[in-house]
Amino acid sequence: MTTPLAGITVLDFGQIYQGPYATMLMAKAGADVIKIEPPGGEPLRRRVIATGGETTLPIAMLNANKRGVTLNLKSDAGKDLLKQMVARADVLLENFAPGTLDGLGVGYDVLRPINPRLIYATGTGFGISGPDRDNLAMDFTVQAASGIMSITGDPDGPPMKAGPALVDFLGGIHLYAAVVSALLQRQATGQGQLVEVAMQEAVYPTLATSYDYHLRTGKVPPRTGNRPAGLGSAPYNAFRTRDGWVAIYTVTDAHWQALLRVMGRADLLDDPRFATHAARARNMDATEALVTAWTVGLDNADVVAATKRHRIPAAAVRNAVEVMNDRHMHDRGMLQRIEHPALGSIIVPNSPLRLHGSEPVEPLPSPSLGQHNLAIYGEWLGLGADAVAALEQAGAI
Repeated sequence: MTTPLAGITVLDFGQIYQGPYATMLMAKAGADVIKIEPPGGEPLRRRVIATGGETTLPIAMLNANKRGVTLNLKSDAGKDLLKQMVARADVLLENFAPGTLDGLGVGYDVLRPINPRLIYATGTGFGISGPDRDNLAMDFTVQAASGIMSITGDPDGPPMKAGPALVDFLGGIHLYAAVVSALLQRQATGQGQLVEVAMQEAVYPTLATSYDYHLRTGKVPPRTGNRPAGLGSAPYNAFRTRDGWVAIYTVTDAHWQALLRVMGRADLLDDPRFATHAARARNMDATEALVTAWTVGLDNADVVAATKRHRIPAAAVRNAVEVMNDRHMHDRGMLQRIEHPALGSIIVPNSPLRLHGSEPVEPLPSPSLGQHNLAIYGEWLGLGADAVAALEQAGAI
């Protein structure tokens, strides 16, 4: 048994969330990931340094199991160091604005001749071609441009972003998939290639229900809060309890019939207003009023226990602190508590990719800024301690 990416060396120019998540998945799959930051740190780290800190939980989460170096690509010596690393690496990943490394003289066209086996991966907002290529892209703005915000929020309210940074992370997942696909193809061809992922394109399929709504009705998909758009399922909403909220979704008529019995309303089993999905959708207010009348007298745990016994899809609406301490994910090893040199005892995620024929990768704390300069430049590249010190003095690292 071994790890799937054992022996693969990744040069990681990832920043913020998208790139670092892709390379975190690679590190958790056994790759040797070298996180490369400018001497002042990547943007997410610079925000912390500006307030007198060293790191944050997102940095620690997304850069676990990596080695870290600093590198100044605006210096000739820094560019030369990158070329030396590229000659030994398998993957280079970046999520800068399109053309950033080209503008510095170390883009794909320059690096490929140095190592034709190199997989060069770039993650952007809108792609490296097309009329929108140079549009500035952050998770928030791509949520707006991709249509996500148009269907999120209450019907009479403004467009809303989704709470999590889902565009960044979906982009990172697809970037990981692109790299692994290219590595697989390299086994057959012996050649590397340029691979790219645009966040806008990665999230397009998530609006499948909205596109179907337009196809069926000819209308622009509306914002519906927690309710489904159009004549969907009912109940499908979050319902108030004595101590919070519970999400309930009756996927089938059998689920609804079971819910009626749980609620003590078997008298409504044959009521035509609620007999089918379509009928309940037409009478959504009345349907939800029935469910609310039941849930408001119970605690979250009571509702969840009752629905679980009768196999009705439901879950308590939990906050982030509750999820961080979720016993199920801790028992499965998805969440792990580690000691971090800067943050102390913290909870970090493992990779959600489970390969049961591979050895687990034990969690290691994220590196401090430039922590492995000597190990990478002095030992891996063979430059020696004095040469590394001279590079630091010259501002190359």
